[in-house]
Amino acid sequence: MPYATIVVPAYNATSTLPQTLKSLVSQTFRDLEIVVVDDGSIDATAQVTNEFAMRDDRIRLVRQFNRGLAGARNSGIAAAKGMVIGFCDADDIWMPEKLATHVAHLQDNPEVGLSYSGSAMIDNDGQRIGHAQRPKLRGVTAAHVFKRNPIGNGSALVARREALEALTWRPATELHRDWVFDETFRQSEDIECWLRLCLSTDWLVEGVPGLLTEYRVNPDGLSANVNAQLASWERMVSKLRALAPEFFAEHEGAARAYQLRYLARRAVSSGDGHAARDLVSRAFNQSRTPLLEEPIRSVTTFVAAHLTARFGDAPIRIARSLLRAVRS
Repeated sequence: MPYATIVVPAYNATSTLPQTLKSLVSQTFRDLEIVVVDDGSIDATAQVTNEFAMRDDRIRLVRQFNRGLAGARNSGIAAAKGMVIGFCDADDIWMPEKLATHVAHLQDNPEVGLSYSGSAMIDNDGQRIGHAQRPKLRGVTAAHVFKRNPIGNGSALVARREALEALTWRPATELHRDWVFDETFRQSEDIECWLRLCLSTDWLVEGVPGLLTEYRVNPDGLSANVNAQLASWERMVSKLRALAPEFFAEHEGAARAYQLRYLARRAVSSGDGHAARDLVSRAFNQSRTPLLEEPIRSVTTFVAAHLTARFGDAPIRIARSLLRAVRS
């Protein structure tokens, strides 16, 4: 019985899955299995997985009709044998020491249910682009998760099986396995799950030092409909509000302001200056908390949004080029 399971949701991932699997079979913690969930792919995702499995019997393939990221993760959890379960999307990469670091963290801290790390951003070629998620690691509360989601992305997390089991339920329409992630969400499914854990259980959420995940930034994804993202986030809030009405009454305004600021930065990255300017204005009208708690990030978002609205994305591209030159 493997001690750890790594669940790899994969949809049409032929181009990136080999690099992901190479990083997972190279983990220094060896007592593991890798469950690749082919979520209805129409490319060679299953073939790539089977070729790796022929060389490493720790790899298993689960195939299903397309259910989305949440559904693929749920199927992976249902198939998992490990006492701890990590998630790595099929276009992301784990550093060799990542699993060992999280296993040690969970073993040393029995009250921690979710362990996560920072992440370095990579491009489509797998090269680091100089940006990283360096989240808060200790003293994380439900308010921190709601406002800033320090876990950051789905590939940063390794969870204790018991913590995930505390979140399971089975909808009346589900015939085959329990849900941990809400499959009715196609966006915001991560934050919905983590916040639900913080509000409904006693498990702690805590990070470990280091950029142990490489998180691929898809330029095409930056232009995603921010209105749809915001609507999904609002639906998450509506769903969970009944769990802790007083908590939401205290923190909802600030969390919404952070979400609007985040979407403004996404709009800047996609070159939509008018949307960015509107979003950042709505953020500060909703709450000044981001400005007080993170003044530099908030002001730079405000300036970038207004510059992009007036001059297009040229000033931002020049600034990024200069920053890359300085870092190199």
